[in-house]
Amino acid sequence: MPLTTRVLLGLVAGFLLGLALAGASSPVATTILAVAAPLGTIFVNLIRMTVIPLVASMLVASVGSLASSGALGRVATRAVLMALALVLVSAVFAVLVAAPALSRVHIDQDAAMALRGPAPASSASAPPSGTTTLMQWFVDLVPSNVVKAAADGAMLPVIVFSVLFGVALARIAAERREAVLRVVQGVADAMQRLVAGILELAPVGVFALAVPLAAKLGLAAAGAVLAYIVLVVTLTVLVVVLLLYPVGIIAGSMSPSAFISFCAPAQAVAFAARSSLAALPAMVESAERAGMPPVVSRFVLPLAASVSRVGAAVAQPVGVLFLARLYGVTLSPGQLASVVFPVMLTTFAVGGIPGGSIIAMVPLLAAVNLPIEGIGILLAVDTIPDMFRTTANVTGSLTLAAVLRKQI
Repeated sequence: MPLTTRVLLGLVAGFLLGLALAGASSPVATTILAVAAPLGTIFVNLIRMTVIPLVASMLVASVGSLASSGALGRVATRAVLMALALVLVSAVFAVLVAAPALSRVHIDQDAAMALRGPAPASSASAPPSGTTTLMQWFVDLVPSNVVKAAADGAMLPVIVFSVLFGVALARIAAERREAVLRVVQGVADAMQRLVAGILELAPVGVFALAVPLAAKLGLAAAGAVLAYIVLVVTLTVLVVVLLLYPVGIIAGSMSPSAFISFCAPAQAVAFAARSSLAALPAMVESAERAGMPPVVSRFVLPLAASVSRVGAAVAQPVGVLFLARLYGVTLSPGQLASVVFPVMLTTFAVGGIPGGSIIAMVPLLAAVNLPIEGIGILLAVDTIPDMFRTTANVTGSLTLAAVLRKQI
């Protein structure tokens, strides 16, 4: 049985059991909840322990490799700038639309407070959101001790350091740079294998997470999760139709029918396989069939398929906002801005595995002080959103190819 099917079965079974136990106080119900909660915590901790080495190694490897491509610097720079622009527009669009939409989703506040738990003692003395808080946020981005920042789970400073280290790595002697990149890429590959192995435990993990969640929220949980799926899929489709297609058609000087035909084969593979890299052969074939230069088909597309994630730029902010709503946490405008910035970095560090965009959300949740356990909820219901998200990722890569071919 495919992993996707097993995860969905685990989710459904967990929700059904949790709903059946909602409000129950029998010894059996108490025992089940007492066992399920630690199992869910263990699964989340398995994911959390991989985040820092996975994200840091992926960022260093991708930034170091990209910046060291001197001969392809002009094309690479344009590709990165355009990819960043698409990611930024997609993330801002997701935040602007998802925030008011999710505010209409009804979730019982007593259940939300139960999930949220007691407020930290320091929250009462925390300064109000404003200039001081925002400036401190920027100061905290630059760690005085990156090892301590990693040990404290401060992911944003680690991301900033990784990007700067990757840029610096590209400027050292080639033989030394390649030696470091081989090690870093080896770490990244190993971490992706480890994450893939952890995901094999996802059916049990999401079951254990779903049971106490459904027991606490009751039927509101099912309705809220359905609202999240519908919203993230709708926004992903809108970004493809309203952003990527117009950019590819207009800036790429292609007719609508030609661009749709150009994207369709790879989109079909991406939707079914839920992997941008699996769709890469179809992407390259479409580019060569369209007569695109080799630098586009053999460099831009593999690079974009490896690190460019427009779909993740939609899904990650929506996921953060959904969890904030689910846990009863109100995000300030400054916190919403703090979501958009790391999205622009983490989407380029997402592993090429199903659910990679959700796992890479740990820095976003940490940035706005949301429970990391929420990742298990999103991962449990990620099958359908991931199909559309991967399709959007592939469409974004092909959009880059269509536009860049006119600039070479």
